[in-house]
Amino acid sequence: MTSAELRRHLAQLLVVRGSGFSRDSQRRYPRWELTNAELKQLLEVGVGGVILLGGSAEDLRLRCAQLQLWAQQPLLLCADVEEGVGQRFEGASWLVPPLALGRLHGRDPARAVELAERYGRCCGRQARLLGLNWVLGPVCDVNNNPANPVINVRAWGETPESAGALAAAFVRGCQREGVLACAKHFPGHGDTSADSHLELPLIPHNRERLDTVELPPFRAAIAADVASVMTAHLQLPALDTTHPATLSPAVLTTLLRQDLGFTGLVVTDALVMDAITKAYGAAEAAVLAFEAGADLILMPADASAALDGLAAAVESGRISQARVQASLERRRAALQRCRPPGSASLNVVVQELNTLVADEERALAHVLLELSLERQGGSVPAAEVGVNLIRLDSQVNAPQLPAMAPALLRPAAQGYQPVLLDGRSPSPWSGNADAPLALDRLGSGPVLLQLLVRGNPFRGSAGGDEPWPQVVLQLLAAGRLAGLAVYGSPYLWEQLRTLLPPELPAAYSPGQMPQAQAVVLEALGLTAAALEGGFTD
Repeated sequence: MTSAELRRHLAQLLVVRGSGFSRDSQRRYPRWELTNAELKQLLEVGVGGVILLGGSAEDLRLRCAQLQLWAQQPLLLCADVEEGVGQRFEGASWLVPPLALGRLHGRDPARAVELAERYGRCCGRQARLLGLNWVLGPVCDVNNNPANPVINVRAWGETPESAGALAAAFVRGCQREGVLACAKHFPGHGDTSADSHLELPLIPHNRERLDTVELPPFRAAIAADVASVMTAHLQLPALDTTHPATLSPAVLTTLLRQDLGFTGLVVTDALVMDAITKAYGAAEAAVLAFEAGADLILMPADASAALDGLAAAVESGRISQARVQASLERRRAALQRCRPPGSASLNVVVQELNTLVADEERALAHVLLELSLERQGGSVPAAEVGVNLIRLDSQVNAPQLPAMAPALLRPAAQGYQPVLLDGRSPSPWSGNADAPLALDRLGSGPVLLQLLVRGNPFRGSAGGDEPWPQVVLQLLAAGRLAGLAVYGSPYLWEQLRTLLPPELPAAYSPGQMPQAQAVVLEALGLTAAALEGGFTD
């Protein structure tokens, strides 16, 4: 094999990041998303996969076709659409986070499993329709640590039993649509209080504990024939005192391949994450991951450097050509499982998607929202002058609060004017959590408090680092709390609900999207506003 042939083969094992938008100027995260020129060059030399984020459903369909044309070979096209394709691409279905079904599983296991399979089918069907052939889900982590800053409501359960049963159901539904699923983050990221996007978490548990808690959901997904498994950037001294799991032969080869018997694709979590880049260069990380047992290298910090490193490792004999061929064969086998999106025109695709979203999958979204809604008290009273205090997770480009969102318009129609705290705004309290509220910053009148808080990558916390209990108590003491709506973290809701008098209007949804806001506010007696952007349940 010539050097050029070797590089082209190895390039197939890289998955790089691109925007779902077609123009460079539209990129939302230019730190990670390659320019069109860079993408085109890499695809032309053989890079075999792209992970996409951003844009509408129509944008995604056009983008996938464009990338496939540039590559002139079958690509793995994937996205983190753990909560439905609409979580990342506007116009498709955006479903409540999986943990909602994990909690339902404790009350009605059969119903939860049936809905999880429909959930997976919805994700797979819409992904394929729009050009994706690989869904980076389900999350198989057991979220048994309420302080987990990055898994939280992304998990399918807080126990191994619920996480395993529901993740396996998702896999079945998704892959029946001809789209690959991916069990992540192996061997389990649920019991951490650190975010691997920012640092390397430590898992102190021994192998017996891993077998009891962390591994059962992955075993269930493997038994359901999941096509791929994604690694976690975690330090597990019980298995490897030197390398994080992503770079550890003891984790990826001995545990995953040999002990659990997994024969499909192993993909790294993004190697651009700080848990890796703080200790390893792009070439070294790619080589170590491949040596450990990974087949696909996701989002290396520098794709060209990663390719150079892999090629040098093969040419020196550090990595055998047989090992490369084994990974290439697993990639080919995975692609053969994919059902092509078809050649229908964009107009036909959009019409089919709109029909799905409006009919069958709207019904799924509705039942999930209704089953996961919790509420107490009566209706939020109208106010001549009131404050709609909204805490939005400090994310850029947050799609959950567009200009026409129910969380903004419905309270405004009842006299509550928005005060938005998005991580860049002044806090409504003084520096110390027990100090009186800085009420002058809020304005006068009753306060409707809406908290859009959950664990999210890069956030560094699960939302419990702000003194919301003190805020609630001080608003109650001042006689100014008119109602409470919590979207996202069930742990914050449970903490605050115990502080409320039973007659005070309050409601919770695990979802943060506009449709969840509509359901919550309807429960609080705030009906649709005339200008609302069509967000219904």
